[in-house]
Amino acid sequence: MFHKLTMLSLVIVFAISAVSFIFLSDVFGDDEDVIKVSGTVAFTSKNELDFRPLDTENDPDIDMFIGSWKHSIPFNIHGSITERAILSKCAGDPLKPERKGAVLKYTNGLSHATLDPHASTTPSTLKGEQEIFYITSGKGVVKAGGKMAEIRNGIFVLMPAELEFTITNTGDEPLIMYLVREPVPESFRPNRDMLIKDECAMPYRDQGYLQGHWAHNGKNIFRVEDGLGTLEAVGVITFNAMTIGHPHKYFAGSEEVWTALKGTSIAWIGKQIRVQTPGTAYMVPPDGEIMHTNINLTNKPIKMFYFLKSTSSNN
Repeated sequence: MFHKLTMLSLVIVFAISAVSFIFLSDVFGDDEDVIKVSGTVAFTSKNELDFRPLDTENDPDIDMFIGSWKHSIPFNIHGSITERAILSKCAGDPLKPERKGAVLKYTNGLSHATLDPHASTTPSTLKGEQEIFYITSGKGVVKAGGKMAEIRNGIFVLMPAELEFTITNTGDEPLIMYLVREPVPESFRPNRDMLIKDECAMPYRDQGYLQGHWAHNGKNIFRVEDGLGTLEAVGVITFNAMTIGHPHKYFAGSEEVWTALKGTSIAWIGKQIRVQTPGTAYMVPPDGEIMHTNINLTNKPIKMFYFLKSTSSNN
């Protein structure tokens, strides 16, 4: 989970932050430099780091936007999958969550799930939502619409609504995965078949609009053209050793979530920082003010899983 930093880490991180502030001032000056996704402002790269001290009464409590499956109560879905929630749907204003991790407005949930060796799910058909499975360990098969695909570490599955499916663990070890539940609009037409993508066979993306993020080495797994209904992007990002991502912020109508997969990094969220270990995730508070990024202070690459709904989406 997230922990308080050691004094040494604090010194290093704040030194990096100061350099980032100066660098951004030199690059962008006083002019607004906005980054657009599909022609709509998603975030800004202008230097707007807030110089004011942390105000605990008015600034968001960033720990409320952080979740870990390791502290969640397990429950069963699809008959035999054991699920533990990481982030869940908010009951009201996502900027003022009533309970820890209940911050999602446009996504129904992010969780960690396991299927025991040689177990199978019951036949299931999704209604009003799609599920995105990201396999991180084990092996098995998924069947849907008369088709079958093998699944293992690095495989993503986009399971559309209105299609009956089952998942079977064919190995002697647990089948471990992350699960994102994506609601779909009433007018949305889901894919006719499940969509399988192999992360290991995909190239790193042409950076495009994310060139300003400095250290992101990304792979776009699913986009709108692949059949997403509410989200705009699902992908994986690696940070090389001793690198920092470009600090940036999101506006109302956006929803971006970062989940740590491998390695430990520093999560910079607003005016505070936390240590982010595998199995934890945070949602970026979309108030147009809170900067966020991750910093890799280790000598090895780190890997993260993210999904995004930007202000350019229709929902």
